Amino acid sequence: METPYRSSRIADLSAEDRPREKALAIGVEALTTTELVALLLGSGTPGESVINLSQRILADSGNSLQELSRRTIRNLVRSFKGVGDAKAVTLLAAIELGKRYAQEGPVEKPVINMPSKAYDLMLDKLTGLDHEEFWAIYLNTAKRVITRARISQGGVAATVVDVKIVLRHAIDNLASAIILAHNHPSGSLRPSAHDDALTDKLKNAAKLIDVCVVDHIIFSSRGFYSYSDEGRL
Repeated sequence: METPYRSSRIADLSAEDRPREKALAIGVEALTTTELVALLLGSGTPGESVINLSQRILADSGNSLQELSRRTIRNLVRSFKGVGDAKAVTLLAAIELGKRYAQEGPVEKPVINMPSKAYDLMLDKLTGLDHEEFWAIYLNTAKRVITRARISQGGVAATVVDVKIVLRHAIDNLASAIILAHNHPSGSLRPSAHDDALTDKLKNAAKLIDVCVVDHIIFSSRGFYSYSDEGRL
């Protein structure tokens, strides 16, 4: 059972107890159900804080989200002063999203265990461009894709890559490995001296955070070049 709030005003709560500030500081998963409802409602009335309004709504539904989900927009508007159409729709829409999330199966991310699979994954991003772009694919220990990120966009002959940004994405996503990828609008599949130097720089920097650069793929209209296939990583 959730602890009742002594004050009826958000402003009277300590900063760490205010729902929005609490969510920003330690994450939404740390909020109580009352606080989550309060965030969705956004505001109370001149005589009642959004926290107390949220407590009343939940109590009137037996403190059950399943019971709350059975209520209609009209019922919520009629039953609670301070709840209009917009608040009722927002609250029920959030509950509906939760239902749909629960019904979804796990999303299987692709496994990238050969250069051709990395090439296929990035075809939609790195073909047909008239400028250079540099991307990174982040993998977990099972070589499954966690995410992919565009690191930079440049001109027709080069793009500037910030090593710190590449590694920041790796840290934020708890990646174990990185595949680098960029395109050559000229159509050439030959790595430039700059490509070689950047590959070495990123490989050595990633080692410092225990992340492995497993390949660097160069895209062109003629196909792709893989540093890994060529034994250069």
